Amino acid sequence: MSRSGAAAEKADSRQRPQMKVNEYKENQNIAYVSLRPVQTTVLIKTAKVYLAPFSLSNYQLDQLMCPKSLLEKNSNNEVACKKTKIKKTCRRIIPPKMKTTSSKSESTRQYSSSAVHTESNKLQPKRKADAMNLSVDVESSQDGDSDEDITPGLDDFSGLSPYERKRLKNISENADFFASLQLSESAARLREIIKKRQPPKSKRKKPKRENEVGCRRSMRLLKVDPLGVSLPATPTPPTLVADETPLLPPGPLEMTSENQEDNERFKGFLHTWAGMNKPSSKNTEKGLSSIKSYRANLNGMVISEDTVYKVTTGPIFSMALHPSETRTLVAVGAKFGQLGLCDLTQQPKEDGVYVFHPHSQPVSCLYFSPANPAHILSLSYDGTLRCGDFSRAIFEEVYRNERSSFSSFDFLSEDASTLIVGHWDGNMSLVDRRTPGTSYEKLTSSSMGKIRTVHVHPVHRQYFITAGLRDTHIYDARQLKSRGSQPLISLTEHTKSIASAYFSPVTGNRVVTTCADCNLSATLFNLTSFKKYIVFLTRHNTFTGRWLTRFQAMWDPKQEDCVIVGSMAHPRRVEIFHETGKRVHSFGGECLVSVCSINAMHPTRYILAGGNSSGKIHVFMNEKSC
Repeated sequence: MSRSGAAAEKADSRQRPQMKVNEYKENQNIAYVSLRPVQTTVLIKTAKVYLAPFSLSNYQLDQLMCPKSLLEKNSNNEVACKKTKIKKTCRRIIPPKMKTTSSKSESTRQYSSSAVHTESNKLQPKRKADAMNLSVDVESSQDGDSDEDITPGLDDFSGLSPYERKRLKNISENADFFASLQLSESAARLREIIKKRQPPKSKRKKPKRENEVGCRRSMRLLKVDPLGVSLPATPTPPTLVADETPLLPPGPLEMTSENQEDNERFKGFLHTWAGMNKPSSKNTEKGLSSIKSYRANLNGMVISEDTVYKVTTGPIFSMALHPSETRTLVAVGAKFGQLGLCDLTQQPKEDGVYVFHPHSQPVSCLYFSPANPAHILSLSYDGTLRCGDFSRAIFEEVYRNERSSFSSFDFLSEDASTLIVGHWDGNMSLVDRRTPGTSYEKLTSSSMGKIRTVHVHPVHRQYFITAGLRDTHIYDARQLKSRGSQPLISLTEHTKSIASAYFSPVTGNRVVTTCADCNLSATLFNLTSFKKYIVFLTRHNTFTGRWLTRFQAMWDPKQEDCVIVGSMAHPRRVEIFHETGKRVHSFGGECLVSVCSINAMHPTRYILAGGNSSGKIHVFMNEKSC
């Protein structure tokens, strides 16, 4: 058996120089570590090496002992040789501060990290030979086990590759480096510093000392007399908030002038206008004149300094001309409830201006009574409708409603006995002057949110038109209901707030509307068939702004196909348009330097009066009339 073993050993020795080993080439710059086993090929057979991760701090000394499997399966001669080689290999890879104990004849050694590092540097040239010897030993052991793979345990370090040994060395060096930084000690010192810090002390208010003298205070403010006795509390009277525009007392008001102190002259003025007769119906029923003759008459109307009057202190909101054919009287309603009368035939002109105060808020509508020229009716925002009687020198109260604000009115009958009154909240009132009291006969609500103007048809007086926020409605007074009165016709040509809407003065077949969308519209309609046709829609600047009174286009009573309206153009002017949209005439002059928002034409004479927002009136008339 010894001879056969020696022969086999000689054969193996002959084959050893011919083996080729695939060595691992170390790369110091490798950032990624793979745990796959390194396969070593020796001739035909392959030695498999199984690696397992471990930590130096967790392993015990008895786990690092050399394996006994290789020693037990070989012959006595091979065992002695292989033991020596395995011991050398184990000594090279044992990390520092690790003890190995063996029950047999192995000694215990302890190396420091510096000694291991020095020894590893010295043994680097021998790694190739050691790897070859380790491969041969594994091959021989495999021959004795009938070509079966032997899986090394965790304690078998003989199969580690140079890469694994280098990795263990790096782990040891990193552990020493982090230990030299003393991070745990620095963290402990920081914790102690944080614990030693004390929270900020809260600021406490110092209690006041009893003997400390405070600031001196006035005994008068403390309501204490000099002897130290408290004074009785004085009762404070209730503060009354004065109304900016208090309502005038109900009932008739005396007609007294605010700007004229000569009573004799004022009485003469009242006596003159009280004796005015009603104009003849022949002059008022004249037919339409041609445009050429009408334009020629307009060209003869001029303005001068003598026909410019300062009447009221505030902006003019309404205007009316007396229908007299012998004298010229202009009535204006102002913002602060004033009613001004200007007699153009009185000289000097300052003596012909009389101002009254029958209302407390703006006077938005004025009319001379068609039945009695000595009566003038005025309507105000304060919810009152009064009639000024020149013969009795009083302002009689016709209608009063303190819960609502009035906007406009008109006569439903030719004798001026019944009225239709429009409210700012969209309601309408029927008033009969023949019944005693100052209340309404019927109060109805319309489908409009607001009513600005009310105008009655000149022929069929049961119909009237109202101008609201966006729409213009025509109602029948006979069909008014207490709630939800529906209009007969609705005009919806405009897109913004409508300022006014008026029937033509003779036939009533046309309606002119003034809107904030800078458009003037004239509509032709038939009340019998309830059909409407837009005659013209022309552009006109109606943006007056905040401080000027809004424009209101009016028909000329003598020429019902022509419209009179103010203008924002420079130089200042008052314009007249035909129903086709063409400009017929433009009034202007050196004496007209302001915007005339409210205008009125005499029903029979060629006299035009325009009022501005400072209380002045500008009168255009023929030179013969002057």
